[in-house]
Amino acid sequence: MSRNLLRILTTVALAVSQPAAAQIATTKEIPTRIELHVVKSLWISDEQFLKGDTGGKEVLIGMELRVAQGAGKHPTVILMHGSGGIGANVPFWQRELNAIGINTLTIDGMTGRGLQGVGTNQAILGRLNLILDIYRSLDVLAKHPRVDVNRIALMGFSRGGQAALYASLARFHKQWNTSGIEIQAYIPFYPDCATTYQGDTDTVDKPIRIFHGTPDNYNPIATCKSYMARLKDAKRDIALTEYPNAPHGFDNPIAPTKAFEAKDNQSVRDCKIQELEPGKLVNTETKAIFTFQDACVRLHPLVGADKEAGAASLKEISTFLKGTFKMN
Repeated sequence: MSRNLLRILTTVALAVSQPAAAQIATTKEIPTRIELHVVKSLWISDEQFLKGDTGGKEVLIGMELRVAQGAGKHPTVILMHGSGGIGANVPFWQRELNAIGINTLTIDGMTGRGLQGVGTNQAILGRLNLILDIYRSLDVLAKHPRVDVNRIALMGFSRGGQAALYASLARFHKQWNTSGIEIQAYIPFYPDCATTYQGDTDTVDKPIRIFHGTPDNYNPIATCKSYMARLKDAKRDIALTEYPNAPHGFDNPIAPTKAFEAKDNQSVRDCKIQELEPGKLVNTETKAIFTFQDACVRLHPLVGADKEAGAASLKEISTFLKGTFKMN
């Protein structure tokens, strides 16, 4: 065989093998197993949740567990969607987390309640229901042979981010978490922090990491900064990463990069809500029980993607979780 022919054949072989190698490399994001679970939860008011009242309507909630590749037990991240249900950002995080060896448990808090979303009618589902769903999901993870129950974190987005934030309250764990599992980290994305709950600086002794955008006018970052300051005063492990150009929902990989109006969606961006006595959420301006008919409620908030913030948050989350879970 001539030297030139050998060089040509070698070049062709490399050209053929490189796409194959690239294809093999990207298969890490494919879970080794997908399971669908149905879990009993409740449909209750926020007042019932705050009082520990279990007298609500029983519902069945769907959950999808994706088991990452590799033998043995894996760390797991619970994913909690926002007001619109499971959107495109959720499978994005499933893929990226599975690729680094982390299971994902995605909760669907809408379908089992006969809902597709609640953005235009936030009152139809008490916001704290999603925290209950999160605690119930721990019962699935507690007995699963491929889950390391000592390495579980929680991520939530928007309404689900609010749930991920306040799921850290020691009071709520005592009232509702019967699994025996401690969540090791709480990661809210662009949460609503407009409500002050009784005892809300008494969180479990685990890190809280908030990711938010400066121009977000669905759930403004200012209220989260105020809450963070109170938690810091209480010596809690909390940090907030702020992205200067990121609108609400900035991690959605298929959303337009030019923010657009979420038509008729309700936002409490101009409201201040406080639990003055157990279960009673009051509009601090009117001193009356808060409702979504209050004058402070606004419509048509902006949503959209920010590719730079999305990439930066992915890097931050990967580094944080690998450190928290002590992954090699």
